[in-house]
Amino acid sequence: MNTNQLKLIAEQNRKRLVEVVYRAKAGHIGGDLSCLNVMTALYFEVMRGLDPANPKAPGRDRFVLSKGHCVEALYVTLEAKGFISSEMLDTLGQFGSVLSGHPTIEVPGIEVCSGALGHGLGIGIGMALAAKMDQKAYRTFVLMGDGEQGEGSIYEAAMAANKYHLDNLVAIIDRNHLQISGNTEDVMPIDSIRDRWTAFGWEVTELNGDLMEDIVDAFSRIDYHSGKPHLLVSNTTKGKGVSFMEGIAKWHHGVLNEQQCLDAVAEIEERLCRLRKNAEG
Repeated sequence: MNTNQLKLIAEQNRKRLVEVVYRAKAGHIGGDLSCLNVMTALYFEVMRGLDPANPKAPGRDRFVLSKGHCVEALYVTLEAKGFISSEMLDTLGQFGSVLSGHPTIEVPGIEVCSGALGHGLGIGIGMALAAKMDQKAYRTFVLMGDGEQGEGSIYEAAMAANKYHLDNLVAIIDRNHLQISGNTEDVMPIDSIRDRWTAFGWEVTELNGDLMEDIVDAFSRIDYHSGKPHLLVSNTTKGKGVSFMEGIAKWHHGVLNEQQCLDAVAEIEERLCRLRKNAEG
């Protein structure tokens, strides 16, 4: 799939995300929007063996959303990929819905219950190590938040991944610089990420997570036979794609009113129109 097609899917997912979060009156929309491009690339270009008709296909690549509070981005991606129906997604925020505010295994296509920050990388290491022990070819991808990097359990896991030479493991940090209480460097400084993770024995790549071409290129250059685990530092914008949300900490868990929803959808529709014209031309 070319990058223009991926951009189109990402924008369609972005529009759907805004609508379902507005309808649910809850959601971590700022972080949803910042990681949505990477998630689109993963599910529609990078990950292998995904089959909505058989979500537990043995050879499938695994995905762990460690920053589980951004589950709405995962839900719209799973809908676009065919794992869940539009009718199911429309129940988000309703009493009795199988869709909760963090990933749960009751939802087709979700591998683990997650959202207790700092746990996802350790779970992913278990999956990657199991693949090595069983001599299986599947890869494991773990998406973390940058605020999450304040959890010490992440660095214990990072050391283990190096010890076991888990080159079938890719961790991604959604580096949007904002967490619920403000700028990450004010709350708990984590720079320089590259130096820190390189010291732990990881191969580290920095990329522009707002740019689909850069995302696809970064994933394509991963050497899954290097003997080292891989970290992608995806530099993104909180609230990406909705201008009045971009770079604003309050949209970590902001709730749109009706006019804000209409404005956001109109902005996304303009980009969709341009992308569709480019596809036709």
